[in-house]
Amino acid sequence: MVQEVQHDPIDAVITWVDGLDPAHLQKRQNFMGSAPHLFHENATNPHRWACNGEIYLCLSSLEHNAPWLRKIWIVVDDQSPDLSRLSVALQAKIHLVDHTEIFANHGASLPTFNSLAIETFLWNIPGLSDRFIYFNDDVFLTAPCQQADFFTKRGPILRGAWADFSALQDDPVQMADPAKFNHYMQLNAAGLCGMPPERLFRAAHVAHPCSRRTMAQLHTRFNAAFRDNARYQMRDIRQFSPQSLHNYACILHKTAKLHPIKDHHHIYSGQGVGAADGTIPALLQNLRDAPDLKMLCVNDLPQLEALYPDIRSWLAQLLTGAP
Repeated sequence: MVQEVQHDPIDAVITWVDGLDPAHLQKRQNFMGSAPHLFHENATNPHRWACNGEIYLCLSSLEHNAPWLRKIWIVVDDQSPDLSRLSVALQAKIHLVDHTEIFANHGASLPTFNSLAIETFLWNIPGLSDRFIYFNDDVFLTAPCQQADFFTKRGPILRGAWADFSALQDDPVQMADPAKFNHYMQLNAAGLCGMPPERLFRAAHVAHPCSRRTMAQLHTRFNAAFRDNARYQMRDIRQFSPQSLHNYACILHKTAKLHPIKDHHHIYSGQGVGAADGTIPALLQNLRDAPDLKMLCVNDLPQLEALYPDIRSWLAQLLTGAP
């Protein structure tokens, strides 16, 4: 099913929203207030729509560490980040694309406040390259990268590990746990592909190389599932992870390569909270000195900033290679 893709070009895709924008906030509150049912706790966490300026760090990291990217697509909803603060060269690469464009023929699913629904149709961006790299806006490149860090001639290079999720099946307690929500999204994707829950590939919090052609073929094969995935305007436990589905398809068709070393790190929500022993500064120093580090995900930047007020300047130096 999966065909070999062309070597060039490669684009980046970033999803972005400002959850505190008055119009977006009102639209979200109106929708949640009119819904006839309760949502999963993972779906309603306000951090999911928080905008803390991470996108500028992300864009800066792409400018300095992946200058070979052809275009950078930012997926937005009625709003856009202030691009005037960026260099002229970087601005020229950036293209804004609205939800209405990628949800062509699925307009009934809008408005959506659901990243999984949006990811279902990222590949539908008009003009997107066959090979692209998907970023959340809190994922950064921390060192110069090459195209070969993300793709081989046959397909994507995946970062993560094998995991056994079989104990999660049919467990209502774990299904209600917001920390386990993404596990179920991966399980649901695996189920579509026929992969056993005892051996699933759990993707790391990194930039994800993708094949537009593969996603289009999966859309054709699982058309009803794609339509169903897009209709949930808030995250739902019945959804699947489009990225995981893509990865499983590439693994099954032997077009994916698993990265042999860990060249990434994830600073997660709550890490270091309450620590008085210098945990965060020590962690950051270790990351700065890590010879193989190429990617970093930082969840809930303001929480980290409260523990380490210099985190933004530290990140700016790390991402641009400044002394």
